[in-house]
Amino acid sequence: MTAGPLVVLVGPMGSGKSTVGALLAERLGAPYRDTDADIVAAEGREISDIFVEDGEEHFRALERAAVATAVAEHEGVLALGGGAILDAGTRALLAGLPVAYLSMDVDEAVRRVGLNTARPLLAVNPRRQWRELMEARRHLYEEVARAVVATDDRTPEEVAQAVLDALELKDV
Repeated sequence: MTAGPLVVLVGPMGSGKSTVGALLAERLGAPYRDTDADIVAAEGREISDIFVEDGEEHFRALERAAVATAVAEHEGVLALGGGAILDAGTRALLAGLPVAYLSMDVDEAVRRVGLNTARPLLAVNPRRQWRELMEARRHLYEEVARAVVATDDRTPEEVAQAVLDALELKDV
């Protein structure tokens, strides 16, 4: 049995989970893993294509399996897709783990994610869609998180340091 991930990052799309996760892994001298990248590699197609071709329900099933595998196997820094926390089983798997929720406000999200990207859940009226997603998800991110780290107006390096400080981890 493994010790589990050193850090798990959760948060909405565009919050910097992938960028900050890679920085944290480097600072901690640990491997980095992203469950969205695991799904893309396993399926041989982008997440937006999975949504369009097979639907959100199918994607969420793939996501549940990818998260369960990663939590069981990975001992480094782990970034989860923005909607992974919607699943109660996934939230249960995260209980007791060093989870950091990377938060941001809508203006920052629009600036980072943009309005013309291939984000399937933001296809129509991205600003309103993002607000609705956050209303549905914020409490779930907070439920699983040991630490909440605001990313607004911070560089990825500053966010990574804030995660290390909040989770009381020492970089190498």
